[in-house]
Amino acid sequence: MPFDPATLKYDAAGLVPCVAQDAVSGEVLMVAWMNAAAVARTLETGRVTYWSRSRAAFWVKGETSGHHQRLVELRVDCDRDCLLALVEQEGPACHTNRRSCFYTAVRAGEEVILSEPMA
Repeated sequence: MPFDPATLKYDAAGLVPCVAQDAVSGEVLMVAWMNAAAVARTLETGRVTYWSRSRAAFWVKGETSGHHQRLVELRVDCDRDCLLALVEQEGPACHTNRRSCFYTAVRAGEEVILSEPMA
């Protein structure tokens, strides 16, 4: 059955969240937003493309930083309102220069930094 991005359930702004996960390690790298065109571009090019809400423009991961995400597989959740992109990540995924955007844990009511920026 062919996949049609129009079958996803987008929010009022026409967006769907996408979780990027390392295809080998399973590490959750980041969460960003896609519209139907970004989903289609990602599938066409194999380069993960998001929709930047702040810039109101497409954002190809790594286009300016060089830290590209190559799509290995795109998965759709059971409600069709969230995506999971299994990726090969080159360099850090986070704009803070960390491997993952999820570098802060809350332990016993305190924030704990789990990783420092990559050199």
